[in-house]
Amino acid sequence: MFADELPLAVAYAERLAGPGVERGLIGPREVDRLWERHLLNSAAVAAAVPDGVGVVDVGSGAGLPGIPLALARPDLHVSLVEPLLRRATFLTEACDALGLDRVDVVRSRAEDLPNGEADVVVARAVAPLPRLLQWTLPLLRPGGRLVAMKGRSAGDELEAAAGTLSRLRARSWDVRDLLLPGDLEATRAVVVVAGETRRRR
Repeated sequence: MFADELPLAVAYAERLAGPGVERGLIGPREVDRLWERHLLNSAAVAAAVPDGVGVVDVGSGAGLPGIPLALARPDLHVSLVEPLLRRATFLTEACDALGLDRVDVVRSRAEDLPNGEADVVVARAVAPLPRLLQWTLPLLRPGGRLVAMKGRSAGDELEAAAGTLSRLRARSWDVRDLLLPGDLEATRAVVVVAGETRRRR
């Protein structure tokens, strides 16, 4: 999935397993399943992202899914948005160490970003879908898309978000299984296409 960028993906995994664990961004029990549960799972989002667009990773944390996505898709420009200083510092150090000049780190909350400018917003384990939609749909230009990694709860969360989708004038939405190599479980995501989204009040 990472092709020529595989050495950088390995270096990123090592950083997650070292400083990422030491600083509390990744749990110690996650180290043995970093590739399956975190890197490959995040890189699968690439299948739902159009060519050559700008991507905003909201609540990036340790860089997931933004950094694996950037490694899997060299055509993308990725902004890692993270409000907490210690996490933003980790992200900046990781991007500098990996030489990711197509990735920048923005220390901010999603709701403080400018409205209507993003092509694609991605999110992983940030908030329940109704709340996530309120934070992210206003960021998207009309026709832009949110790709929210939701796992097995995707269908239920989408049903619970029906009112929010209508209020924010989403154009379309569905649940997609984004395939992984071999017999690994697919990444399940909710994909929402923005319409003429109302601005936040």
